[in-house]
Amino acid sequence: MPTQKYKAQSFDYQIIRQNGTDFIPYPYIRSDDGDKEMLCVSPLHGRSFAVGKNKDKRYIISKGNGLSYTSHSFLNTIEMGLESWGLLVEKAAIRDFEIGMEISKLGIKTNEMEFVLKLDYPIKFKNQTEIVYPYLLQYNVECPYRICDAAFMEEWAIAYEVLQWQKLNERNFKENYLIAANVLIKNLRIMHSNNILHNAIHIQNYTWALELLDFELARTPSFPYSEADEKQFPVLYHREIVQTYEVINYIAWVLRETIDYRQIDTLFTEYGFDLKQYS
Repeated sequence: MPTQKYKAQSFDYQIIRQNGTDFIPYPYIRSDDGDKEMLCVSPLHGRSFAVGKNKDKRYIISKGNGLSYTSHSFLNTIEMGLESWGLLVEKAAIRDFEIGMEISKLGIKTNEMEFVLKLDYPIKFKNQTEIVYPYLLQYNVECPYRICDAAFMEEWAIAYEVLQWQKLNERNFKENYLIAANVLIKNLRIMHSNNILHNAIHIQNYTWALELLDFELARTPSFPYSEADEKQFPVLYHREIVQTYEVINYIAWVLRETIDYRQIDTLFTEYGFDLKQYS
């Protein structure tokens, strides 16, 4: 498969969050002088790398290790404050970890969280006065490829992942896109029934194993938004219906399956999302 290897350097670290004791931390930052190695499976994974496999042969992913492009590990373009390209800040790392743990407990297929690490690697950008420390979110997944990575995968690799969907085929659908649709719409129903907004449903946040990822923008009753943003989150629920539909549509096109939109509309209705109220 078209993957790219990167050198990395290991740093001293502090464990901020930990899920159990069976995992090994990978406190890596991309560095051309490093003696460690990371793997980037797609140019769309700007700050996420595969760093190993665990005993269950699941891929260990680390997020916030620096950019997979340019000769610089981190870039600060001012508009995001200290939240810079290639970097993961403390608040985002912890939010992603904690909400990911919540999502998993609800029965949604997702990543298995391992650590949030704070690295002893002070960074000071030329256009900033403060020093910032990188945080890493480390988790494992069944498949390292996102739905958006189809263009960078060989056909046999996609076919292999899709074959595994039969384990999720609760309703004995014949078409693969319908298996995926049932999983994705059911996920949305579970989240909305629990007052959870993912807030970033698109082809970059589902893997080809149909694992839902990336919760740093999500909202749950345990992790609400700021007072001002809380007023907006009920409105944002509705667009997640269309965003989920877009992912299903993309999957069908990649698999070269003719999608029956009426059947998908019916599936949404069965899970309590009646598109007629928006037409």
